[in-house]
Amino acid sequence: MATQVTNYQCPSCTGPLHFGSGSGKLECAYCGTLFEVAVIEQMYAGKEQAAAAVGTDPQWDLTMAGDEWNTEEAAHMRAYSCPSCGAQLICDDTTVATSCPYCSNPTVVPGQFSGMLRPDYVIPFRMDKNAAKAALKQHYKGKKFLPKSFSSDNHIEDLKGIYVPFWLFDGASTADIRYRGTINHSHTEGNQKVTVTEHYHVARSGSARFEKVPVDGSTKMPDAHMDAIEPYDYSALVPFSSAYLPGFMADKYDVEADTCCQRANERIRASTRSDIAATVAGYASVTPENEAISINNGAVKYALLPVWMLNTKWKDRDFLFAMNGQTGRLIGDLPVDWRKFFVWFAGISLLLMLLLGIILF
Repeated sequence: MATQVTNYQCPSCTGPLHFGSGSGKLECAYCGTLFEVAVIEQMYAGKEQAAAAVGTDPQWDLTMAGDEWNTEEAAHMRAYSCPSCGAQLICDDTTVATSCPYCSNPTVVPGQFSGMLRPDYVIPFRMDKNAAKAALKQHYKGKKFLPKSFSSDNHIEDLKGIYVPFWLFDGASTADIRYRGTINHSHTEGNQKVTVTEHYHVARSGSARFEKVPVDGSTKMPDAHMDAIEPYDYSALVPFSSAYLPGFMADKYDVEADTCCQRANERIRASTRSDIAATVAGYASVTPENEAISINNGAVKYALLPVWMLNTKWKDRDFLFAMNGQTGRLIGDLPVDWRKFFVWFAGISLLLMLLLGIILF
């Protein structure tokens, strides 16, 4: 151990520890408590090992993700490319591709089917188009300033079902997190209210396992939308078969699994951090001070998950409605027709002026 330690904290008050040449021990700069060097070394040994692992992300096993298409399946698959936004889509040979689900461009060009792994799993659509249309109408209900073109039946008919590519990550995490907690006590002394704040060193360690952490493999699909319509019920996950594709399109992934590893790590760390923090209760305030979270990698699988989509342009802006094709959970971007707003505002203002005139005169 170095002769001057500044990154170790006092177990009693969490103040900084330093080596005292006179005492030969670690001394707390705040409360003055002395500690044997060996004791502090042993206390922090696990933390140092975990912290050393934090800077290096795990190497996920990507060899199990996806497979090759068999000859018979590939013969009945079609690939489509959108010249407007560049989306690459696949479907079976019975599906009529009339427009792009991402940008609504009506020109979708058929091409050669190639260059895509065969998915390991699929969750079939459970919500049909009528259910999706009903959900969208309910979502629009009560939106007074929504442009009329959005709520028209012709517009809603443009809903498209698409299987979005996802990489599913299995793994585990271990965490060692330390917090500073405070508890306040108040009492009266004479005419004064006195508040005493107690400071506590709070330590938590734990581990967690994660199965099928989803990360979408399409740059065309906003991550925030995909996060918002989670979760999917994985009990409905079945081995992939092209029999689930007729009538739908599938997005061709353009983000490889190894590129998605970083986001999977971030999601695992965030969930671990949240679960550990939930065990710290009973304090007036809790402040994280040190964190060491390491991730043990596992297998990665490739799956297609169902989404109903509607993309619309309004005044040169894109608005996307997305609904979980299994559970019906939805998110939608909606524009405001400011002309409607100002007409409504003017009407309300005129009514208020008339009422005020009646009251005054």
